[in-house]
Amino acid sequence: MNRLAGETSPYLLQHADNPVEWHPWGEEALERARREDKPILLSIGYAACHWCHVMAHESFEDEETAAVMNKRFVNVKVDREERPDLDSLYMDAVVAMTGHGGWPMTVFLLPSGEPFLGGTYFPPEPRHGLPSFRDVLVAVSDAYRERREDVARQAGTLVDALQRSAAVRPSADPLTESLLGEAERGLRRQFDSEWGGFGGAPKFPPASALEFLLRRYHRTGDEETLAMVTRTLDGMAAGGMYDLLGGGFHRYSVDERWLVPHFEKMLYDNALLASAYLHGWLVTAEERYRHVAEATLDYLLRELRLPDSGFASAQDADTDGVEGLTFTWTADEGVPAELLQPFEHGRSILRGALDEQLRQRLLELRERRPKPLRDDKAIAAWNGLALAALAEAGHRLDRADFLLAARELAEFLLGPLSDEDGRLHRSWRAGRARNPGYLEDYADVANGLYELHVATGELRWLREANRLARLAVELFADGENGGFFLSPADGERLVARKKEFDDHPTPSGNSMLAFVLLRMGRIWGRLAMRLRRPRSGVSTPMRSSPSVRPRRCRCSPARTSSTGGRPCTSASALPAARRSPNPRSSLLSRKEGGGGGCGRLPLHERCLAGNPGLQRADGCPALFMYPARLWANRKTQGGACGDDGLLTGRQRGGTRPQGSRCRCALKPSSDLR
Repeated sequence: MNRLAGETSPYLLQHADNPVEWHPWGEEALERARREDKPILLSIGYAACHWCHVMAHESFEDEETAAVMNKRFVNVKVDREERPDLDSLYMDAVVAMTGHGGWPMTVFLLPSGEPFLGGTYFPPEPRHGLPSFRDVLVAVSDAYRERREDVARQAGTLVDALQRSAAVRPSADPLTESLLGEAERGLRRQFDSEWGGFGGAPKFPPASALEFLLRRYHRTGDEETLAMVTRTLDGMAAGGMYDLLGGGFHRYSVDERWLVPHFEKMLYDNALLASAYLHGWLVTAEERYRHVAEATLDYLLRELRLPDSGFASAQDADTDGVEGLTFTWTADEGVPAELLQPFEHGRSILRGALDEQLRQRLLELRERRPKPLRDDKAIAAWNGLALAALAEAGHRLDRADFLLAARELAEFLLGPLSDEDGRLHRSWRAGRARNPGYLEDYADVANGLYELHVATGELRWLREANRLARLAVELFADGENGGFFLSPADGERLVARKKEFDDHPTPSGNSMLAFVLLRMGRIWGRLAMRLRRPRSGVSTPMRSSPSVRPRRCRCSPARTSSTGGRPCTSASALPAARRSPNPRSSLLSRKEGGGGGCGRLPLHERCLAGNPGLQRADGCPALFMYPARLWANRKTQGGACGDDGLLTGRQRGGTRPQGSRCRCALKPSSDLR
């Protein structure tokens, strides 16, 4: 066994018996490289990665290849899900060197940690224009020994580029409505009108882009905008990338039709897509979207939930070393021929309409098969995404089991996944927490806790969301250039401290934290003002490529007031399903003409009349709304507050319950502290 045997990551443990002398990332490996004057071979991957397994079988389990690695390098293995800071930093270096990236990622470093060469998958023998892995090893080692100055110069150039990219300067450009239009036009240019989605093969599920377009449709009423969403939702759910039998989505489609998937199932994809389909249902009233949302969350509860109430990271793509074996079928297994689409090795993928009886029969047959391995470490950020999806769906779909799972998940996040000072850990497995939380962990968990407060009305979750949001500002904010760093201020010092702005595949920490601070700012005015400077630091990357930052576009204020530039609460950028007042959410009345965090809150003002004794929070009266039910339509019947213009709720056949009755309850300001 090598030094990975004491790790908790399933990915690292998969390599603990390799003949390669693997080290986990840490000072021991760096010090050995300095002492022995060897370059570092850094290999980054994750447990559900098919090509990571391929390279492991071909190279890392091969005695001869391992001998070359051990003689010439200090070898370090990293789980990208545990260390997103390392993954992001060195992926940028690989993309800068090669023009593309992916996993497994192979990067060669100086003993100081500076990268000088890298790539992704290397085969054991030369093929498809790629050199053999052993040839690469020898060439890199020789270059390090014989051309040290050239190697050092290359590393210096790369590090300078990485540091420059991390130091994004603030933009003086205002965040205006035109930015949202640019993002929509960028997506429209990439849209596949036949199959849905954006661009060609391979196709990844664009959850953040769909959420942004739903909000644009709510803002503009443009039917073509909505059509991009519905065509994509329908295409993804047709079967193949979507599991018609057990619910849930595979990672991506290798073709443009959403048919042949890369078979791993990731927690983050399914949490984000469950919310996207839920919001699709709320906006369109199409029951098929509700069904997909429920089936996806049922899959999470059935397959990914852990005994301690957290959720596992992923299910593997392979079963018994064969990709997709669990999920594909042969012609003699009783599946109607019209539902079978050819895959490989005589097996087929299911696509088409299944009645419930057939679905249940086939699912029972499939449950007898071996299942893919599960990466059972819990990642804080991804569990935060799952918390938000479960909480909102539990309320909107009247699913008590979803709400119960959400409450228990919140307890897990604030318990085992937090330290005694209330700071988040990155991951949890086998009773051990690993690594400090990163920006996305704080942002996603805070958002999930806020959604749980919205769903339940319980103030504990609101207070915890506020605490984590404030802590995130303290730990990650760039006071000079604005925006937020990926790693905390007191975290490990790498060759560059990065910022992430792209929403691929999950919302970036900057995007989600901006969204959280805007939501918190509707209750605590101070937080909204804190957002003003960090927000100014990201206008340039948003404007240069807004279509890859749809989540951040969702948070962009469309306008500011004349009373000090009060940030937009983002209600105008949200779809009907998410606009305030949400059920049981906290609202703050705003003094007419007031500066700072207090202006006029245009919703439910009549509830303030005749209540001179309102308790106050941050100088503003605190008001909590408790609608009996929230439905996707525009009319509110009865109650004290009148029409709130809340939801889009298109009528497409059938009837939907009308309205919600508002019952207002006053809470003391101490509850909000």
